[in-house]
Amino acid sequence: MGDIHKISAVYLLVVTVATFAVYGWDKLCAKRGMWRVPERILLLLALLGGSVGALTAMAIFRHKTRHLKFRYGVPLILILQIAGLIYLHTP
Repeated sequence: MGDIHKISAVYLLVVTVATFAVYGWDKLCAKRGMWRVPERILLLLALLGGSVGALTAMAIFRHKTRHLKFRYGVPLILILQIAGLIYLHTP
């Protein structure tokens, strides 16, 4: 695996874990009536590569599953990211 692939893998891992944690934090804040993470930030994290973390958090925490922009938007982001990875890694 080349250096760029290692860096990309580490980036995706970090952004996935961070996104999962932010979604979990937002769910906790929602339950406790505390300051919430803006929805645009949650979607931006998914767009920046954290879509797997977002989907996992949505399933585990049952968070944002009723919002259509999350229910359909995050899976769409993941599909586009997978398509982009296939395109970039196919000779």
